[in-house]
Amino acid sequence: MILRRTAISRRQFVRRAGALGVGGLSLAGLAAACGRPPDNPNSLHVDNWQAYIDETSDGATGTADRFRAATGIDLRYTEGVNDNQEYFAKIQPRLGTGRTIEPDLMVLTGWLAARLIRLGWADSLPLELVPNAANLDPLLRNPAWDATGRYTLPWSSVLIGIGYNRRATGREITSIDELFNPQFKGKVGMLTEMRDTIGLLMMGLGLDPATVSSFAQAAPAFEQLARATRDGQVRAFTGNDFIDDLSTGNFAVCMAWSPDVLRLGRDNPDVHFVIPEQGGLFGADVMIMPKGARHRESAAKWLDFVYDPAQAARITAAVQGLSPVAGTAAELAKFAPVLAANPLLFPDETLKKRLRPFADLSEDVELQFDEAFARITGA
Repeated sequence: MILRRTAISRRQFVRRAGALGVGGLSLAGLAAACGRPPDNPNSLHVDNWQAYIDETSDGATGTADRFRAATGIDLRYTEGVNDNQEYFAKIQPRLGTGRTIEPDLMVLTGWLAARLIRLGWADSLPLELVPNAANLDPLLRNPAWDATGRYTLPWSSVLIGIGYNRRATGREITSIDELFNPQFKGKVGMLTEMRDTIGLLMMGLGLDPATVSSFAQAAPAFEQLARATRDGQVRAFTGNDFIDDLSTGNFAVCMAWSPDVLRLGRDNPDVHFVIPEQGGLFGADVMIMPKGARHRESAAKWLDFVYDPAQAARITAAVQGLSPVAGTAAELAKFAPVLAANPLLFPDETLKKRLRPFADLSEDVELQFDEAFARITGA
């Protein structure tokens, strides 16, 4: 059994840069924000994950450069978010003591945004200055992590389901149960994201991850995972590098994030992504404003810009995640009709009914989940 656990984030397969890569958010950068007077009011700092936007290349102008040209705002767009827990550890010493950090907007996964909101470390967004916020997909309005809808706007969503290599399986895969099929012993991958792995296993057991509020409710999923890990069914727990094993066939079947498999499938026709018959999960990465952000008006212009369907279409074409912006499909159809027709990018109502979010856990229950998951994975 090859039981490894990696910390590589799900957005790193395009460019495997470090957490403090070029333009990243360094601890020095965080410290520099302390006590600094407001700088150019026509400036903005957005911190995002790596490879999570369309870039300027091959004659095409990327979103960041289009925004600069359209607004005249001095945008500093960085890719300092490498892992949610790691990022929280960076910002905690400052936000936790009432000080500010450098970014005006950060893109974080919903559950971490919920934590910042609970802690009082987030400012409400200037939505009154963002008319395009009306384009938010109704499916994503008032999520569990932001019930009032005042603190976050989704950047992109991801489907969590099953990836498989048709050459390794010899057939199509449609069920979560296949993760435990003895035929694939030692060739199964699970994800290092606790919510994604446990949530999908809960769905396979007929449990609802959207309503879980205690460890006891999820205990059968943890027991199933522990048993499969102990018996050698699971080859590895991986982050985004599941694509390497999936592409080569080291993983016959694995838990997977839809954008990664869709991009991989462009070059490897053996690789497929499916929402299993029991259903799948969806999650969102959201834009959130840290407490004390200095450039609210510039941030509003950015939010309004990326919520324009024409701009959202460019981002979606590059990222291949689910756009939160209504009208994106029609814009995407103008230059990428195949993508615009892909149900994994634009789910119909039938598919949406089969998707569930993971519940927003209380701090004590979340700690129980994290500790149990770490014992199984060896983290």
